[in-house]
Amino acid sequence: MSTERTTVPSGTGMLHEISRALPGDSASVDSPDLMGYPFFSLGESRRLVPIRYQSLGVAIEVQGSAELGIATIWDADILIWAASQVLTARDERTGTSRLLLARPAEILQFIGRGQSLEDHDRLRQALDRLQSTTVSTTFRQLEGRRRHRFSWIGEWKEHTSAKGWPARISLALPDWLYLGLLDGSLSLACDPVYFSLKGGLARWLYRLLRFRGSGAGHFELLHLYGRSGMLVWAADFARHVRRIAAEQSIPGFHLQVIRGSAGQEILTFDRPRPNSLSQSTPAPPTSTHGQDAGRS
Repeated sequence: MSTERTTVPSGTGMLHEISRALPGDSASVDSPDLMGYPFFSLGESRRLVPIRYQSLGVAIEVQGSAELGIATIWDADILIWAASQVLTARDERTGTSRLLLARPAEILQFIGRGQSLEDHDRLRQALDRLQSTTVSTTFRQLEGRRRHRFSWIGEWKEHTSAKGWPARISLALPDWLYLGLLDGSLSLACDPVYFSLKGGLARWLYRLLRFRGSGAGHFELLHLYGRSGMLVWAADFARHVRRIAAEQSIPGFHLQVIRGSAGQEILTFDRPRPNSLSQSTPAPPTSTHGQDAGRS
């Protein structure tokens, strides 16, 4: 992928300088800022109940509009696309901008969607939810407990051709995300097969395990439940996790649900080596929340 500079005519309501994504091979890149915390709804139905999370100095509150609800983890695919464009432009030294311009078909192709009229309508709906969802967080705020408030997309616009057909989409990323992306330590490769994951919980677990960083570890299921922000009973959450582990549906990870020394359910994970011929059963951990307790 390479980028060009273009301008939006005055009066459009958008800033003038745009980073335009051109066809090419851009690796899927995710932002750890988005991977380890409950920033998105994990269900496909409209969620009106705010997401609230607080632990170890990190506070997050996510609210959606009454009409559209909170942006979903499927809507967040657009942010993965945007992150990939910004980071590729940075690495190729073609110039970056928090303002992006692309053909709708390019975005849909990148995130593994179709090109039907319904797919294009769903893209617009996702952009609307990302724009109307507001986030308030202390994460990455160095000045005490001050909060940063933003929407996932500051604004977006559909540009039409001379014949009136949709030709381009321009969108503005918030500074919180854009500046985080430009920090070289805040980007992780995202397996393109991620976009084929159907369940919201499976998608969230994949991103959380990638955020975890190490090759192996474990989480208590109750810890995961509190961290997910899901509006289900803890028993239903545990059942979903057990099913995901049984189906081994998280790409790049081997999962197993075991019992800890106190009888608590624990999700263990590791990244099998390509030439591994067997999988050993890990000993039940004894810690309260697992190896990732310090990140909650």
